[in-house]
Amino acid sequence: MSSTANRASVHVSKLKHEIENQNIMEDKNKDLYTNAHLFVSAIRVCEHQHNTPPTVEDICRILSMSIEHSSYICRKLMQMGIIDVVEGSFGNRLFVRDFLKIEEIPRGDNESKLEEELKKFRESQKGLSQKIKSIQTQQAEKKKNLFAEMEKKLKQELDKK
Repeated sequence: MSSTANRASVHVSKLKHEIENQNIMEDKNKDLYTNAHLFVSAIRVCEHQHNTPPTVEDICRILSMSIEHSSYICRKLMQMGIIDVVEGSFGNRLFVRDFLKIEEIPRGDNESKLEEELKKFRESQKGLSQKIKSIQTQQAEKKKNLFAEMEKKLKQELDKK
């Protein structure tokens, strides 16, 4: 029983280590410029090793990236004209079209855009929360005025009796 638990704990610790390493790799390669260079290099290495154009899955294995992240980079590079994707009977194959266009990609641009978007979102949330507060104060004022009116009418009716 304890040997099974030991094996399980070793397996869990290995998985944690792999996840931490993957997170470190993702942190190092945040910007599109760096990822584009890696992606194009991986295409060339794959072509050299296997004498055939690689698939997105091949690039994922070489770069230790998720398929989603690799597909995202692939779409971006296709839009920029850096790579081509050709659909064939053996799947989609990647080709380098114009690697010099990589130099047109701004470096570190993703972080600044993300920060700008976060600031815009926070400002819109602040505006929304201020609007909610003003509506709440208006509602409280209306409620207060309504109770004051009702109290005034009740006093007037009591004074008449």
